[in-house]
Amino acid sequence: MEPWPAGDDGGDDDGEVRMVERRVGRPPRIDRAMIARAAGEIGIDQVSLRSVADRLGVSVPGLYHYVRGRDDLLQLAAEQSAATIALPADRGQHWALWLLESADILRRRFVESPALLAQFMSGAFGLDQMVDVLEAVIAALVGKGFGAREAFEAYVLVTQGAMGAAVGEIRRRQIDETNHPIALEYQRVFAQRDPSDLAHLRAMLADGPPPESRPDDQLTTVLAGIAARRGDDWRDVVAQLHQRSRG
Repeated sequence: MEPWPAGDDGGDDDGEVRMVERRVGRPPRIDRAMIARAAGEIGIDQVSLRSVADRLGVSVPGLYHYVRGRDDLLQLAAEQSAATIALPADRGQHWALWLLESADILRRRFVESPALLAQFMSGAFGLDQMVDVLEAVIAALVGKGFGAREAFEAYVLVTQGAMGAAVGEIRRRQIDETNHPIALEYQRVFAQRDPSDLAHLRAMLADGPPPESRPDDQLTTVLAGIAARRGDDWRDVVAQLHQRSRG
């Protein structure tokens, strides 16, 4: 496949590049929206220029008329994937439960797709991709008694908490896959250090493996802090969140 046949400048009057298959004719026209959809269908953790080109029936050089390279393609794939992340339904639940559900949706998606998490953490998403979600979040929390700025700040906090929880879960999975439990890693490090070093860590681990912080526990701490700052009873918030966890 060639970008265009000899003697053809490859462009239409509207500036769109035409791709030509020498034996089977011209494949469908493409644009960035089509590329984004194809990348989203493939999945950000598996997407490549070759896989997108094959799906769209064009050449890899042809994609370069629409994307700047692999990083640009990854951003398109991430934006397409992020667009499918839904907010929780408003069933009249407490605001803290709604935010916890929001954070849980994000955490699960990030754990399923570490590449999406990496794109999110790198700031690859512009405001064009974020404003509709932020508007919906603010509207939902305003309906639960928040001010607009207060709602925005609360969502940012729980989003950051979801990212941190996802990073922790991804790391735990990687440790499990290598079959090197973290307790053994501590012991390896201790053996390389003077016995008088790291006294507090040694004492803690003498009572058993290092404690694991569950995602809900981390986010409960964040939400209790938001409640305290709002003047709500943070103990009531913690009780509701613990009841959800037990359920």
